[in-house]
Amino acid sequence: MTEPVLDHRSQTRHAVDLNFDGGEGGDDAALMRSVSTVNIACGGHAGDADSMRHVVRLALARGVAIQAHPSYEDPANFGRTPVALEPDEIEALVKRQVETLRNIIREEESDLTGVKLHGALYHAAAGNGAAASAVARAVRAVSRALVLVSSPGSKLMEAGRALGLAVAAEGFVDRGYEADGSLVPRGTPGTDYRFPSRPTRSACTATRRMLPRSRPRCGPRSSRRTSSCAASRAGGPRREDALIPLDYALHAAIPVSASAVRIRRSP
Repeated sequence: MTEPVLDHRSQTRHAVDLNFDGGEGGDDAALMRSVSTVNIACGGHAGDADSMRHVVRLALARGVAIQAHPSYEDPANFGRTPVALEPDEIEALVKRQVETLRNIIREEESDLTGVKLHGALYHAAAGNGAAASAVARAVRAVSRALVLVSSPGSKLMEAGRALGLAVAAEGFVDRGYEADGSLVPRGTPGTDYRFPSRPTRSACTATRRMLPRSRPRCGPRSSRRTSSCAASRAGGPRREDALIPLDYALHAAIPVSASAVRIRRSP
């Protein structure tokens, strides 16, 4: 069983969350050994009822928390191409996908902890107020206890807070950023970090900036895993040597050390 995210957040401590996007055709079983949260594709860009249930069972067997990973219903383009939809259509598709996964999780006697959008819908909700509000309404309709994950300063963060939802900002350690804080488009030379050492260094740099008084330890041991590092830890085993703000997240979707950022408590 996973640890309820809101109960975890009520503790006077902080933790690093390693998470990855699952149910997309990768080796989910291997990755579960190195993470504490999985974002499961729920039928938009990838996934169906069988794949969702399979990944849910893998997660629960490892004590890994589960977040929904909804997207535009465009598997041909893996959800990475913008789709012209009205706000009510966005609200309906997000609610439908999140509820589908939530129901499967409940059938397995656990529950959903959060929602992190995928691809073009992620970017649309980050920059468009109407789309952001639609997503936030959909998430709240499923459960007010869900954590909404998005980029720092995004419209979706604002919309989530306005509706009383817990939010977690994230940064991508395997992608480059524009001066305005937006992600550099995929394929731009030098901005997709394809080797473990680069996102590891990026994760440590971001952590130092978030916690100037902490002492991140970037250990030499590296386990090649496709994962992401998120600070809104939603479940899994507690690690008392972790310290990071609960409202921030680091994301990496390429091979990266599962222990890329080990943070000791400040004195």
